[in-house]
Amino acid sequence: MNRLSRAFRAALPKAAVLMGATALLGAAALAPAGAQTLSMGVSAPPASIDPHYYTLTPSIMLSAHMFEALTQRDENARIRPSLAESWKLVDDTTWEFTLRPGVKFHNGAPLTAEDVAFSIRRVPTVQSPSSFAVYTRAITGVEVVDDRTVRLKTAKPYPLLPNDLSQIFIIPRSLGEGVASAAFNSADVAVGTGPFRFVRYAPNDRVEMVRNDAYWGARPEWEKVDYRIITNSGPRVAALLSGDVAMIDNVPTPDIAKLRADNRVSVVEGTSLRLIFLGIDVFRAVSPDITGPEGEKLERNPLQDRRVREALSIAINRPAIVQRVMEGAAVPAGQFMPPGAFGHEPAIPVPAYDVNRARTLLAEAGYPKGFSVTLRGPNDRYVNDAQILQVVAQMWTRIGVKTQVDAQPLATLIGRLNRSEASAYLLGWSNSLGEPSTSLRAILGTRTPESGLGLSNYGRYSNPEMDRLTAEGLATLDEGARERLHRQAMTLAMEDVALIPLHTQKSVWGLRRGLTYVPRVDEQTLATEVRAAR
Repeated sequence: MNRLSRAFRAALPKAAVLMGATALLGAAALAPAGAQTLSMGVSAPPASIDPHYYTLTPSIMLSAHMFEALTQRDENARIRPSLAESWKLVDDTTWEFTLRPGVKFHNGAPLTAEDVAFSIRRVPTVQSPSSFAVYTRAITGVEVVDDRTVRLKTAKPYPLLPNDLSQIFIIPRSLGEGVASAAFNSADVAVGTGPFRFVRYAPNDRVEMVRNDAYWGARPEWEKVDYRIITNSGPRVAALLSGDVAMIDNVPTPDIAKLRADNRVSVVEGTSLRLIFLGIDVFRAVSPDITGPEGEKLERNPLQDRRVREALSIAINRPAIVQRVMEGAAVPAGQFMPPGAFGHEPAIPVPAYDVNRARTLLAEAGYPKGFSVTLRGPNDRYVNDAQILQVVAQMWTRIGVKTQVDAQPLATLIGRLNRSEASAYLLGWSNSLGEPSTSLRAILGTRTPESGLGLSNYGRYSNPEMDRLTAEGLATLDEGARERLHRQAMTLAMEDVALIPLHTQKSVWGLRRGLTYVPRVDEQTLATEVRAAR
């Protein structure tokens, strides 16, 4: 099982214990437990109701209300039982999972090992912008032993399989082969075993859910959940203050102090495992968004030169972005895992801001007058994403790299990235399993779709030695040895400036006073974890 170090866990808030009398905010006043609707304002829409469609945090956290996996992660990313009550290694390449007895799907059908086998086999067949196959690629065989027992074979020892399977939600095999992702917009198809049942989805507006009273686990406190999608920060905060919603995620940084001073609400904060980074096209000899300093065509892609990549990295003043743009709600980063987390390599520095050296490196690489580039990124996904793009553009322009910003909805950006229509872009990635293997595989691994590697590696970085260390670590049962190998792999990629880390986000939630929420390092906002203060 993976872990976070004691130091990192100690630094996380233990709970949001909110003091004082409950403020009654209009019609949203608290009612007796079991007879309430929880209205939540979330900042990003799901890509689909299909739990196998897209490895996107907003999709995964919505799915977690209605669907369940064999294992699950707690607020500190520690693995724990879910649909599987236990698991064990039968031999070095065979994992056996025993299902919890008496679990039923929302349609009343009992959960069996056949449903698990069906779900695992379906994942790689779903056409996806970023496939969950990265979490099933190690599985070479599925054996149904009996209704409650399934064995999963791997080609070589693979200690992280229970961790990976926390991302694979189980659906009933009765849905049949070839069920389309769009079909999950119907309650007849969006069938899981989770604590809430799907009622209705209005794209980019809301998802309505009701409590699953036949749920095998702890009964949710809320009878209904109105899961509202409010991507604009201003209306999201206004909805909380007016009582229109009882909870919001991604509190905008300029409003944190204001909300802390408002006795109607409380603010909950915790360090996440999400890195905000800049991806760069190191694959093509000629890149689509790059020209000479006066707009002339270049015969080669400057980003293929490590010196240029380093220049772009050290031209960025990360502490300034953290303090002035993020207003302290982030930590400067030079790698994927934050200090104290499993897989963090202390020897990897946060790149120091050095404009003069950046200019020198550009000149050494043959670009004394710089070049021009378009920096693309979302304007509706990460905290202050559009502002970060503008600030980075200004910093790059100071060293002679004239930068134009193209901020757009994440869905549009991902389409461009999948079509290889970007030279430089901003994205975020959460190692929500609590260790670095997902970023090493999905973001930094050599893109090989047939094996599930590099599926989110839009810059097409490739380093065979890094891939080898990653693979060796994934096949190492000893946790300490595995961590050392993955630290080495991350070191190679960061020394090569495979991409440009900016900062690790902090997660900030706002709640109506009288409610509690325990911060999660995976940033997820879950109705099951929202409770009335006792």
